[in-house]
Amino acid sequence: MALIKSISGIRGTIGGRPGEGLSPIDVVRFTSAYGIWLKEQSKQDKYSVVLGRDARISGLMVRGLVASTLQGLGINVIDLGLATTPTTELAVIKEQADGGIILTASHNPRQWNALKLLNRNGEFLSAEDGARILELAQSEAFEYALIDDLGTVSEKEYTQIHIQEILNLDLVDVDAIHSAGFKVVIDCVNSVGGIALPPLLKALGVENVVQLNCEPTGQFPHNPEPLPEHLTEISEAMKKEKADVGFVVDPDVDRLAIINEDGSMFGEEYTLVAVADYILSHTPGNTVSNLSSTRALSDVTKKFGGTYYASAVGEVNVVAKMKETNAVIGGEGNGGVIYPASHYGRDALVGIALFLTYLAKKRKKTSELRKEYPSYFMSKNKLELPPHTDVDGLLQKLKEHYRNEKINDIDGVKIDFPNSWVHLRKSNTEPIVRIYSEAQTPEEADRLAESMMKVIKSFV
Repeated sequence: MALIKSISGIRGTIGGRPGEGLSPIDVVRFTSAYGIWLKEQSKQDKYSVVLGRDARISGLMVRGLVASTLQGLGINVIDLGLATTPTTELAVIKEQADGGIILTASHNPRQWNALKLLNRNGEFLSAEDGARILELAQSEAFEYALIDDLGTVSEKEYTQIHIQEILNLDLVDVDAIHSAGFKVVIDCVNSVGGIALPPLLKALGVENVVQLNCEPTGQFPHNPEPLPEHLTEISEAMKKEKADVGFVVDPDVDRLAIINEDGSMFGEEYTLVAVADYILSHTPGNTVSNLSSTRALSDVTKKFGGTYYASAVGEVNVVAKMKETNAVIGGEGNGGVIYPASHYGRDALVGIALFLTYLAKKRKKTSELRKEYPSYFMSKNKLELPPHTDVDGLLQKLKEHYRNEKINDIDGVKIDFPNSWVHLRKSNTEPIVRIYSEAQTPEEADRLAESMMKVIKSFV
């Protein structure tokens, strides 16, 4: 059993004792805390919250608990049913709701579920707001509504509204996509991508779509995180079907992986890079990604005369930096595209529409487009430290050791070398340092990580 309480929500495995897994009591407690926090934000007669969920088996059960708890607090619920995370985020804005809750554990396995919490802007909560909700959950300072003040539940379908919003974007060209005559393979891991991607592609003018795992049963056919080692089925399908491009999404459709026509990986880090290349070619400006994302985005941004900015890891931090720098495109290297012209949230549907437009206009194979970008390779490692290690002190020593290099310490320590970088982040729960490195070859990235681990061990 596992239960993880964080500023972004509550995540855990279904079952177990209260406080040890995501039990019904924990769902009610954290939903109550969120509802009380919502009321602290403004004083008004009525409040409304948008509720969406992915296709996990536990989703309907958790949905009932959340909706009823919000009703009990006197909060009206707009229930989208099965809906992607970006669809729910967009609905909060369009419905002018006071907040939103998405029931999804993202790329975690089927036994997990979570409450992802949104503010009135359809964005994830700040650290301060998240901490306040954890405080309220701990104290159980809840007061529920009297009989005449209970909230209501109304149902609304929002997938088509989301798709129409995408079609309305200036840089989405349906005619170009239709004229290209693409054959597309999709893998929706038997979650809500299966109810969103097929109608999106049809609306974009793609007539030939091969669907893999598009029944929203919640029975994930493979590990739901869209990493190369989990995508062998679609890789084979690309070659067998002689398709032009493949798209894979995670269970809540905020991450997008692209597959080349030959079955090779476009590279999840390069989803944002390619979309940014297209956006910047029409609307030059600034870009943002987190510190652990590929340097290729910075290279593309400079090509168009813009400035690249790095944020701390976490979508809320990326969004904050995007607003601060007036970025025209941003996101995360895990395939998360954030396009402010649509909304401030990672959106695989927007990513698909923009990528297909660009691919159609470039008149190139998907693999040929990938070759246009500088190739960087990433290595991800972790180093276990002795108990009671002063990790903050250790990171400070590393900063001093590499003081002649370019250092960024907004989130751990990132050291930029001329042709590579390494990012070190401490775990908040274990004596562990996570080490992300990127270089121009896989061997160089691995060597850089190994070298850094030796330096750390020498300090310990």
